[in-house]
Formats: sequence, C-alpha cells, structure tokens
Amino acid sequence: MPDVQAEVDRVWRRDAAGMLGVLTRRLGDLGRAEDALQEALAEAMCRWPGDGVPDNPAGWLVTTAWRRALDGVRREASGRAKLATLAAAPVDPPTREDRLALVFGCCHPALPVSAQVPLTLRAVCGLSTEEIAAAYLVPVATIAQRLVRARRALAERGVPFDLPDPDEYPVRLPAVLAVVYLVFNEGYLASGTATPQRRDLAREALDLARSLSVLMPGQGRIGRYQLEAGIAAQHAVAASYAGTRWAAIRGLYDQLYAVQPSPVVLLSGAVATRYVTGPAQALAEVEALGERLSGYRLFHATRAELLRACGRTDEARAAGERALALATNPAERELLARRLAG
Repeated sequence: MPDVQAEVDRVWRRDAAGMLGVLTRRLGDLGRAEDALQEALAEAMCRWPGDGVPDNPAGWLVTTAWRRALDGVRREASGRAKLATLAAAPVDPPTREDRLALVFGCCHPALPVSAQVPLTLRAVCGLSTEEIAAAYLVPVATIAQRLVRARRALAERGVPFDLPDPDEYPVRLPAVLAVVYLVFNEGYLASGTATPQRRDLAREALDLARSLSVLMPGQGRIGRYQLEAGIAAQHAVAASYAGTRWAAIRGLYDQLYAVQPSPVVLLSGAVATRYVTGPAQALAEVEALGERLSGYRLFHATRAELLRACGRTDEARAAGERALALATNPAERELLARRLAG
C-alpha cells in the first residue's frame, strides 16, 4: 500500500491538471469533471493494491473518470441526448496543452477576475480553499462562495475549455499571469502547513510560466512582474544588507505602484523608505495603510519593527502580538515569536 500511495501522489502531482483539463474539455462541466476524477482516484486506491499499478496510471485514471462521468450523465434524464455525443469517442490522454487549456478556461472573461484566479488556483494547482483565502486576505467562506458560483456560471454558459485564439491572448493573459504569481507565492511561503515552503507549488508555477512562454513568445513587455523581478534582483546582487541599494528599490516600488496600485506595494515600499529617509517617515507611510491592511499579518509585523526603531516599545509589542495572531505558517510564527521574546 505505501508504494501505491506514493505512486498515486506522484501521478496526481504531475498529471492532475492535465487529466482534469481533458475531462472538462470533453464534458463542458468543470464540477462534473472534478467529481468524476475524485471517484476515479478513490477507485484506484481500492483496486491498485490488489491489481497492481497500471503501466499508464494517468491514462487509467482518465478512462475511469470518463466512465464515471458518463454513468452520471446516463442517470440524468436531461443528459440522455448528450450521452450519445459524449460516448462517441474515447477520451484522449492528458497533454501539457490540456493543462493550459484548463487554466484559460478557468480564467474565461465570462467570470469576474475575483473568481477567475481562485478557481484556477483550486482546479489547476490543487490549492485548498483555506490557502486561496490566505493569499487573497479574505474569509474562507467568501472564497468558497466564489468557487461555487464560478463553476455554475461556466457550466451554464457552456464555456469551452480550449486554448484561445492568439488574438485573444492580450485580454486573457493577465488573469493567467496572476495565477502563476500567486501559486509561486504560496510555494515560497506556504500558509497553514507544517513546512515553511511548498516546493511542489513553486515548481508548478515555474512549469506554467515556461509553458506560457512557449505558447506566447515575445511577450516580455515591462509590467508588474518585471518590476518585481528588478526589486528581487537588487536584493540578490547586494554584497551585504548594508550595501543594498535602497534608493533604487524605493524607486522601483514607485514604478510598481503606478502599474499595480495596491496597499501591499505601498507597505513594501515603506520598508525601503526606512533605509532611505529613516524609520519615522516609513512609519507614517505604514500607519496610513492601517484601515486597508488591518487583517494582514505583514502590516502588523512591519509596523512593529518600525515602532521599535522609533523607541515606542509598548506599541511595538502590541503590533507584534497582532502579527503573531494572524500568522499561519509555523516558521513565520516562530520568527515572530522570537522577535516578541527578544
């Protein structure tokens, strides 16, 4: 059984999005495809320990899920007319393009952006509702409702889960890039897990980025992601913390805010301000964000550091305690606790 479980985990990590993409493209219903794939996974856990792992486990799962989906359609009176069309041809094995098609389908303009990205994170990357809510800084119930409404809207409108025409890329790409960005963020600093990082998610983001670059070469225009890469590069090339070019970083944050006006960008820019003009000015910038970032752990952690630098130790401790209460990553909680103890 341990070997079977390991093989199931491996296949799921590698092929889940592609398998779901194949099924959704054929069925035209993301929710039905998800349910069928989960049924196939449960059947694999029952049968593979005795029968052995098939030579093509992903193909076995897709075929089994397809049969379960057809069984579901067959049981519905309204689905009988559709059954003949669906059953006319066998389902194809998953490919890299199927995963990208699933991404673009979840990011279809029929959905609001507030639903596109969470749905893709859930369906393509397997993030839990809790992880997505942490990334968006919103309640779990809010994300759960968005996912239900998004699946229903796609099914009702008959949205095709195919790669879009190239002339649609400029409209469709921003939501897809947001997915890649948030998946890497969750991999870099995982929320609510026993480990500080989830390298599987980081690898998923990198693989999606490479697939997109192959699909759409020549899309390297300056935007938020290039500017954030520039900021990261400044930190990476600095010979020491003291030698970091903070003024350049502050300038890049100003450019970033011009294309991505977000309170989190202002918060990050305030950190650079501390080393350019001092902690008092940085604290003033952070305090102005209090209403918009009251539920964000890094707002309170940053504020605590700046209050401490300004000699306001009691307020710094209160802010640090609030940051610790909001943090979910164990490694991050340990760091915040050490700062409070120190």
